[in-house]
Amino acid sequence: MEKKILNYRIIIEKEKVSNGKYVYNASCPVLGLADFGKTIDEAIKRITNLIKFHIESLTKLKYKVPIERETTTVITSVEIPTSQDTKFSYV
Repeated sequence: MEKKILNYRIIIEKEKVSNGKYVYNASCPVLGLADFGKTIDEAIKRITNLIKFHIESLTKLKYKVPIERETTTVITSVEIPTSQDTKFSYV
């Protein structure tokens, strides 16, 4: 049986947790999946395993597997001027 290679966009974001340490949240938007790791590599490994499990489960249940329509993603930032009175919170 021939195998098809699927490519999924993964978004990784660093988050400070309650103990003051950081974790890396990994999400796969097209599949609606998310996981985390103490390092970026761990987050990627965990989300990859979750994606494999999810696809295997969908296949076993004979459901259609969602795939990405386009593989190009642009992430950027913009500068927004604010007044000196603006209060900030860091996320």
